[in-house]
Amino acid sequence: MTHHGDPHDVQEYVEQLRTALAAHGITLPSLGVEATTFAGTYPPRHGGLVALGNCNTATARKLAEALDKAAGSR
Repeated sequence: MTHHGDPHDVQEYVEQLRTALAAHGITLPSLGVEATTFAGTYPPRHGGLVALGNCNTATARKLAEALDKAAGSR
């Protein structure tokens, strides 16, 4: 990975997130890079925007369960 402030790294982070979610059986079909990341309107120090998109309630529940489980294991 390169410096976290480079908006061009956002695709790498999206793929890491997609892989991590898949490990829990979670798919966010709209997961991707937000177009404004490359439009120059978002401060580059934040490293770009990830579009999480919409998901159905079953996916939201699975995501919440995975996050709750991870938080409990710290």
